Amino acid sequence: MSQKRNDHFRIARERMVESQIAARGIHDPRLLEAMKKVPRHLFVDEALWDQAYGDSPLPIGHGQTISQPYIVARMTQELGLQGHEKVLEIGTGSGYQTAILAELAARVYSVERITALLPRAKKVLDELGYHNILIKLDDGTWGWKEHAPYDAIIVTAGTPSIPNPLIKQLNDPGIMVVPVGDEYSQTLTKIVKHDGKIDTIYMEGVRFVKLIGDHGWRA
Repeated sequence: MSQKRNDHFRIARERMVESQIAARGIHDPRLLEAMKKVPRHLFVDEALWDQAYGDSPLPIGHGQTISQPYIVARMTQELGLQGHEKVLEIGTGSGYQTAILAELAARVYSVERITALLPRAKKVLDELGYHNILIKLDDGTWGWKEHAPYDAIIVTAGTPSIPNPLIKQLNDPGIMVVPVGDEYSQTLTKIVKHDGKIDTIYMEGVRFVKLIGDHGWRA
């Protein structure tokens, strides 16, 4: 890619962060820098590159989407990552959210159920030099017990209720962010585990694709 094209996308990222993210109250400086750095356009088809920094989700095939940049930022900020955490992501998708997490946490474990999405996500993440990510193909509603507990868990699909295995795999203290609701609309929900207690905080309305699995929606 030419330097001119690279500069074009860098400027687009900076504008995205300023107008869509910082302007809406996202204030974590590490997160803002990560979103300026990660090339979102590489996680979608080249035909969509010029739309990659717009204020909307984009299709990535197989009925899935790459989330709106603001929603990625909002969910990530709520995790409160400082750099030492072990994070579980349910729904690798394009790999964009995975990359943002990898910029902010020590280790990211990501689970994806759609076989066809994984090769591309892995390829882009490898080419960008992320070596603190481990991805597997599985039913994400079961989490990834082998590496539990996790300091933070993020679920990038809507579920009718919070999968119990994820609550069990959340560290104490720990934070999980998950969209909960019906198949058409959900509420962004924050679960805070501390001293053996669980607090639930309801945030804004969102719309995600369905979380399919034994502890989510049936296919």
